[in-house]
Amino acid sequence: MPAEPKFVPLQFLEYTHDEMLLRSQEFQSEMERRRTVRDFADRPVKEEILRNAIKTAGTAPSGAHKQPWTFILVGNPETKARIRQAAEAEEKESYERRMPQEWLDDLAPLGTDWRKPFLTICPWLIVVMAQTYAATPRGLAKHYYVQESVGIATGFLLAALHHAGLATLTHTPSPMAFLRDILGRPEEERVFLLVAAGYPAPGCEVPDLVRKPLERILVVR
Repeated sequence: MPAEPKFVPLQFLEYTHDEMLLRSQEFQSEMERRRTVRDFADRPVKEEILRNAIKTAGTAPSGAHKQPWTFILVGNPETKARIRQAAEAEEKESYERRMPQEWLDDLAPLGTDWRKPFLTICPWLIVVMAQTYAATPRGLAKHYYVQESVGIATGFLLAALHHAGLATLTHTPSPMAFLRDILGRPEEERVFLLVAAGYPAPGCEVPDLVRKPLERILVVR
């Protein structure tokens, strides 16, 4: 049986109503500027910045506090080249044979295709792995709400990277098992998604998208 958890006083900061309102507005404004970027510069980014963002992702809540995630930080050019080659092979197959026309039509305005140069241009790739279970000296330990937990942690990661001043792109080539093979990850891990992080290229442009207004995403009862 696992040891009983130790309880400690909560480190909670309470703000006035005005302070809370201002902080919520400032954070919303900051996140409003976050955009998915597909054109990256090859400028270097200090590894410590990525480590801090991943450490932030590790503070996310998880089912039974199993923390069922692994973040693979990839900066080696040869490894990135292998990832790009494998990803583009899968993406080419998807764009030319797997995706229904409706999906292709929805992607067309965004200008995406099977070519993924950002995978080698971007200084860092973060491959997010979901641990379906844990291998322990006592045997296999079950994890709970894995997809939900890893999804929340990934949200923390994207917010932390944006807050640090980096642009990001979430990439989900399908299927993604090649990433586990290239990175030598164990059987209990499944690829959740890949995040590219770095500086946007000079003159980078993004689609002039309109996000749904609050009235369409919020229901108050």
